[in-house]
Amino acid sequence: MSGSPAPVSANNYFEDFQPGQVFRHARGKTVTEMDNVLITNMVMNTAEGHFNAHRMQGGQGHGVFTDRVVFGGINLSMVIGLAAQDTAENAVKEIGMTNIRLKNPVYHGDTLYAFSEVLTVEDGDIEGAGVVTFRHYGINQEDKLCVMADRTVALRRRG
Repeated sequence: MSGSPAPVSANNYFEDFQPGQVFRHARGKTVTEMDNVLITNMVMNTAEGHFNAHRMQGGQGHGVFTDRVVFGGINLSMVIGLAAQDTAENAVKEIGMTNIRLKNPVYHGDTLYAFSEVLTVEDGDIEGAGVVTFRHYGINQEDKLCVMADRTVALRRRG
């Protein structure tokens, strides 16, 4: 996936976004075993695909995955976090997230990069803010789409 570098983080107001823009965010995050095990335990997701290395070896567990797979909620939150410095610094309200898709598995050691596409820019009912809907993409080091989600946020207007 390609896109323009994202605008400077602290200066991203409602007026700075136009439908059709696609941004490549500056940072990536390599997913560690700690990310998967710690957070997955905290939310009580005990699926063997996340924890049982023996069963997952060579696809024994599910016939698809070759190793423990990272919990999709972690992948989604990492992508939203990587995009946040450019899409949430002036947020006044997170309105919702829809169309969440986990397209390819993420394994320990994979690196996720975030891209954001501006879908809509609309006036909202919050004084001093407008509403922007982004489609966030999480791409791994092999350029495979791993995460996709639409996020709607109210952003402060300039001035």
